[in-house]
Amino acid sequence: MPDAMSHDAIAAAINLAPHIRAVREELEATRRVPPSLVQAINDAGLFRPYLPRAMGGSELPPLTVYRVIEEISKVDGSVGWCTMIASGVSLLSGWLRPDVGRALFGQPPDVRVAGSLRPEGQAYPVDGGYRIRGHWDFASGINHANWLLCTCAIMDGDTPRQTPAGAPATRVMLIPADAATIVDTWSVVGMCGTGSHDFIVDDVFIPAPHSFSLTEPPQAPGPLYHPRLLFVVLWTGTVANSLGIARGAMDAFIALATQARSTMSPTLLRDRALVQTQVAEAEAILSAARAYVLTSVGAAWEAVCAGVPDPSYEIAQARLAITHGMHEAVRVVDRLFHAAGTNAIYRKHGLERYFRDVHTAVQHAAGLPVHIESAGKVFLGLRPQDIGW
Repeated sequence: MPDAMSHDAIAAAINLAPHIRAVREELEATRRVPPSLVQAINDAGLFRPYLPRAMGGSELPPLTVYRVIEEISKVDGSVGWCTMIASGVSLLSGWLRPDVGRALFGQPPDVRVAGSLRPEGQAYPVDGGYRIRGHWDFASGINHANWLLCTCAIMDGDTPRQTPAGAPATRVMLIPADAATIVDTWSVVGMCGTGSHDFIVDDVFIPAPHSFSLTEPPQAPGPLYHPRLLFVVLWTGTVANSLGIARGAMDAFIALATQARSTMSPTLLRDRALVQTQVAEAEAILSAARAYVLTSVGAAWEAVCAGVPDPSYEIAQARLAITHGMHEAVRVVDRLFHAAGTNAIYRKHGLERYFRDVHTAVQHAAGLPVHIESAGKVFLGLRPQDIGW
């Protein structure tokens, strides 16, 4: 991948900052990313960084996408989240046939996908494909999506089909966004601007080539679509969002500390020894967590690119760093929030939004403690049963 493409993507993310700041209150009130900003992100190609080259994509490496999501999330967590979700889903297009992807997404491609990997629908086999129905939740960015990812249990009559291992057989379906009904459910404490509503699909036909299973080999070549690397790549953007939020909180706190006092003291926050210590500790936590992510994800990527026969150790380190980084981001924001005292609760200072957003972000599946346990199994010579290890 030419360095210029990575540089251009990161520069585009940085250049979006003034536009994001200008619409922050609008997206919080409307609970969606405003169309003008959607267009700007889409024009920069940041909703589809992992789209295969055979479909007109750029196949950016994971650490480039990390930087993109981090830069956007520093300004606003919700915008970073929607960019992260869409970029992650663009990775899954590597399991579609290239000719199918080109036909669905157009040339040049326009790919803005929302949806869910959770099998919350049912797919009934029919001639040429499936008829699907279901009710999915947490469809971040659905208001600006043009395609929806719908994971379904494959049905044999009224009963889910079973795999040889005895688990329900599932398949991922791609449908046009206008084939679904959005259910307005997104009334939440944080990440308000993501518009992560529910959606319903009722008896929609999907041609078989418009579906895929992650248990099958990817159709796109190259390390980006290596099955063992799947969740490292997907969730590198997730931890970038959390650590970007934490960096945004640090920036907001420093701006606040240069002009805020408290009811009980006329001394500026920045001039108090305790605050100085708390800021330094927060910086150390944040920088260490970020360095662990960059080092370990980079090592996993290099191992797969080099064709290492068993990259289990590198993948375990990367998966651990991702989950660890998300929780360290919360620790950083909490420390800054409390250091600000009552100043922290005012919307005018911005710190409270980072607080709300990071506590919502860490609820993502990438932050589950089970990933820490699974990494420990690898380090102890055991093999986790979870996919992607």
